[in-house]
Amino acid sequence: MDIQKLYKQSGALLEGHFLLSSGKHSPNYLQSAKVLEDPQRAQKLASALAKEIKKVGLEIDTICSPAIGGLLAGYELARALGVRFIFTERKEGQMTLRRGFEVDPGEKVLICEDIITTGGSAMEAAKEIEKRGGEVVGFAALANRGVCKRAGQEGKSQPECKLPKNKPLFALADFTFPIYEPDECPMCAKGDTPIKPGSRGN
Repeated sequence: MDIQKLYKQSGALLEGHFLLSSGKHSPNYLQSAKVLEDPQRAQKLASALAKEIKKVGLEIDTICSPAIGGLLAGYELARALGVRFIFTERKEGQMTLRRGFEVDPGEKVLICEDIITTGGSAMEAAKEIEKRGGEVVGFAALANRGVCKRAGQEGKSQPECKLPKNKPLFALADFTFPIYEPDECPMCAKGDTPIKPGSRGN
């Protein structure tokens, strides 16, 4: 499966001038919601991701996703793996497990996002699961921005990666795009104004 081609065909691989949630700028942006708006495509992607996870025999009881971005990917992955699905959401700026969701002591939880960049939101969800007594066994995403090394790949994570080195990251593909500090952005130097897409922007 050519994941990058699928994102392009879905209009999910955007080109322009974007302000990322990290505050940095990039000429590219991944909008996974466009890929996941087709249920059959979402199921196909989740099944492919589940296949990669099953290869290593990782024991998983539950999938947990941070809202909103990871909800569809996490739900479909849970379906493909035949396990329970829960999600965390922000309340007063803190990632929290709500809506009656509970985690049993020692419950093995995989954190799933649509896209992993530095893994910041995934780690917030992971800390909430661990606070409730669960055991985070790994992380997953449909797309990986290349900051964090995914399972089975050569090399190592970049310093900005917030995911723990002793827990695997599963993803279908790496998308590596140029990222600039605002004062070093060549698009800004040309007078372009960045836009902020995504669940925290629009």
